[in-house]
Amino acid sequence: MAKSSVLGYPRIGKHRELKWALERCWAGESDEAALRETARAVRRAAWQVQRDAGIDLIPCNDFSLYDHVLDTICLVGLVPERFGSPEPEVSLATYFAMARGAAGVPALELTKWFDTNYHYLVPEFDGPRPRLASAKPFEEFAEATAFLGRPAKPVLLGPLSLLLLGKRHVRPLGEHLAELLPIYQEVLERLARAGAEWVQIDEPVLVQDRTEEELRLLRQAYERLGRASTRPKIMLQTYYGSLDEASWDLVTNLPVEGIGLDFVRDDGNRALLNRHGFPEDKVFGAGVVDGRNVWRTNLVEALEKLEEIAEHVSVDRIWVQPTCSLLHLPHDLRLERHLPEPVRALLAFAEQRLEELVVLTRAMNEGRHAILDELERNAEAFRVALDGLRLSRPEVRERLAALTEDDFRRASPYEIREPLQRARFQLPLFPTTTIGSFPQTPDVRRARAQWRAGKLRDEEYWAFIRERIAEAIARQEELGLDVLVHGEFERADMVEYFAERLDGFVLTEHGWVQSYGSRVVRPPIIFGDVARPAPMTVEVIRYAQSLTRKPVKGMLTGPVTILNWSFVRQDIPRREVAYQIALALRDEVQDLEAAGIGMIQIDEPALREGLPLRRAEWAEYLDWAVRAFRLASSGVRDETQIHTHMCYSEFADIVEAIDALDADVISIENSRSQGELLRVFQDYRYPRQIGPGVYDVHSARIPTVEEMVGLLEQALRSLRPEQLWVNPDCGLKTRRPEEVWPSLRNMVEAARRLRERYEGHGAPAP
Repeated sequence: MAKSSVLGYPRIGKHRELKWALERCWAGESDEAALRETARAVRRAAWQVQRDAGIDLIPCNDFSLYDHVLDTICLVGLVPERFGSPEPEVSLATYFAMARGAAGVPALELTKWFDTNYHYLVPEFDGPRPRLASAKPFEEFAEATAFLGRPAKPVLLGPLSLLLLGKRHVRPLGEHLAELLPIYQEVLERLARAGAEWVQIDEPVLVQDRTEEELRLLRQAYERLGRASTRPKIMLQTYYGSLDEASWDLVTNLPVEGIGLDFVRDDGNRALLNRHGFPEDKVFGAGVVDGRNVWRTNLVEALEKLEEIAEHVSVDRIWVQPTCSLLHLPHDLRLERHLPEPVRALLAFAEQRLEELVVLTRAMNEGRHAILDELERNAEAFRVALDGLRLSRPEVRERLAALTEDDFRRASPYEIREPLQRARFQLPLFPTTTIGSFPQTPDVRRARAQWRAGKLRDEEYWAFIRERIAEAIARQEELGLDVLVHGEFERADMVEYFAERLDGFVLTEHGWVQSYGSRVVRPPIIFGDVARPAPMTVEVIRYAQSLTRKPVKGMLTGPVTILNWSFVRQDIPRREVAYQIALALRDEVQDLEAAGIGMIQIDEPALREGLPLRRAEWAEYLDWAVRAFRLASSGVRDETQIHTHMCYSEFADIVEAIDALDADVISIENSRSQGELLRVFQDYRYPRQIGPGVYDVHSARIPTVEEMVGLLEQALRSLRPEQLWVNPDCGLKTRRPEEVWPSLRNMVEAARRLRERYEGHGAPAP
């Protein structure tokens, strides 16, 4: 019989229970015991819903208090020495110190998990030798098995992925891997003794370009793990893309009992299966249900893929799966009360994905006739929805068709623009600014909730927002910041705010998805052509600028980030959707300029995130992504300064594309990377202005003036003084005021000290 299997489940809780428990614990309002009890309840709720749906293979150890890579770091004891002496088992205090930093101790670097908006903490391999230092997989297997009444399927991040996702390899990769493998062997042995029948080992790095040496290490690892005398059966799981010829041949011949493959992202795995077949002694994990997008599965198309797989694999060796963990989806569509019905009919969240998996598994076991009613309802949902939606807008399509190359470039090159902007703004050396948002305090969130619930009139709400803007401007003036922001108090989220004001989007009420730790977002859903019916930010920015003589930046989210942080329609290319969003933003940029705003920041933190996992596809993506940004930003005068912001990415891969954006000023995350990111810009000889962050906004600690001066001096080894801006890593929305204001005061003082040192030494004075 075919079986249904889930690779991982959302772990924040259907009503964000884990988020609130984490934040109460961090604030000292509850203790570790209360946090662990909430975590246990969230895990059990996930197991319950999967069991009730009829899933055969239910995962465990897919839950995390912060990040599953951090969990693996703890499992193998890769705790850097700066976090204290080794503990027999990594404590929760050390766990959160690595995630968030501690007094005088920077956190682990945070970066994007493949091409998703999930963030992981980067393993460091220059510390103590690995050792088994966590009992989490064993405890959660025992808990899940007792709850379910049958063995759960433990999930582990594989040794090759852990190794290649890490940094600071002080010895050859093979030596590091050799140190990890005995720990993985011990974990497998203990799980087998506890009764585990299968273990899912995730190796997502296999869908990226891998060298011969890396593939050799993969073979060594699984030959050692696979030939252990005591272990569960191994499902070697890949996701987010396809294998290539070299990795297919290797993976299908490893001594493992199952291989999981993505059959939705592209046709690569499908072509490889049809060309080479599949071993007769292995289970085939068929990822035919999308784990990353919310559009309902077309059951007929998914069933055709399964039937094609069954030409090469007997049905009793097929697991019907999502393409990846359901971590990337909201919990339950049934929580949504206000979605337009034509859109709702096309959607499936995590719980609905379970239903789809069970239906498809039933069809494989009993034949199509067993699910005729489900197939008809599925087809009818698509027919009704497509009839009721306005997907295409002729005026948008006509405008795209009329674009010329002049629409994608500034009127003059940077060398001409820079002196005009310097003369206009008269900024000092090392100008100080922030990225855009200020703390979203409880009164701000409460006012927004009351306004949305109709308990606060429009005029009352916007009067409140203007008060907060005025306070923020006054506070920035008092601190001595050079370029100000309005604080974004009217924005719950940097993408959601614009999605609410653009045609072609719908928003959910409870569609929360984890980004990392307690940080959750509600990705908008793009269902139709995108257009801007009215200005979106002009009034609040113009009001903020009226309160000060210093420049106030207009704040926009860029087209590629809006695209990548939304659930995107599937009927037209992503490139075309990006250009539609860019045209809407272009109108907003020009309206801001007409309102007298001289600096406009168009944030693109997700530019690197969208980079395809195979290098051969990079050029096409970067071409249209850069052009989308330039389409949004290029319709302004030379003296208008365009800023952008990026964070938590590997910039070495895209530095040429960053240059091609032609932004006048870029701000980047830098405080956690300890100068690594800046070396990329130094080696490239980046020609424009750049603000490397000196304040880690994802840590509760307040950095000292000396720390910030040190980071700026480090930056000056890579940049000229006239290039350097001084700013935090990212927006300050999630931080508390008592952390933000002292940190910014220290930042301004750090810039002042550098000015004293550098003014008059060949750099322009204010």
